[in-house]
Amino acid sequence: MSPLRQHITVTIALLIREMATRFGNKPGGYVWAVLDPFLHVLLMTLVFQSIARMPALGPSFPLFFASGYLPFLFYQGMSSFIAGAVKSNRALFSYPVVSPFDAVISRFVLQSFTASFVTILILMAVIAKDDIDSHLNVSELIGAGALAALLGLGVGLINTGLFARFPLYEQIFTIFNRPVFMISGVFFLPDSLPRPYSDYILWNPLVHVIMKFRQGIYPEYRAIGLDEFYLLQVVAVLGLVGLAIFSGSARALREG
Repeated sequence: MSPLRQHITVTIALLIREMATRFGNKPGGYVWAVLDPFLHVLLMTLVFQSIARMPALGPSFPLFFASGYLPFLFYQGMSSFIAGAVKSNRALFSYPVVSPFDAVISRFVLQSFTASFVTILILMAVIAKDDIDSHLNVSELIGAGALAALLGLGVGLINTGLFARFPLYEQIFTIFNRPVFMISGVFFLPDSLPRPYSDYILWNPLVHVIMKFRQGIYPEYRAIGLDEFYLLQVVAVLGLVGLAIFSGSARALREG
């Protein structure tokens, strides 16, 4: 068996194992994957409907918050799921044919399909519930989701290597990662912020991901601060740095 075919076979086996571990053999596991983000959107809708008459875009609060939360979920779900790939599969690394990178790829594929499935279901449910005449730009939505997933992959690879080598870093990252949700444009439009705050927040690549995603939902929305070239640069740099750290931590990843 060629090395490439061997890695594909191992990755598929790990993918099936991850599905069984994450969702179990009962429908409830798959239901919760959809229910959890749906409840987040519902909670944000109830909170902001009580303090504002209209959302920042369009007539629907659920659609506005879904347009911010779902692309963020692509990143957040991916980065955290990838970061735990090695720890969850370390017992399998005693087999020479199984590598830490196989575990990462299997989780990347599973999380990408899961996030895409959840996004489609929630957008369809919200649009149907509020009877919204929405003309979705599918290419923008796919592009934003793909960039968010790759951004999460890069961060996940970096964290996987650093978590294995520096246990204290995991606690530090958790603390600094908590406010990211609040400063990524999930609740607001970055364009509406006064300067210099709007300039500061545009350093956050997730802001650009969410603006791109919202452009795919709202035809009238023109994200003034969106810089796709900057976003691509960040994704590429984090990916390369992540691969370098991950490769340089091979021994620590296998031995724990």
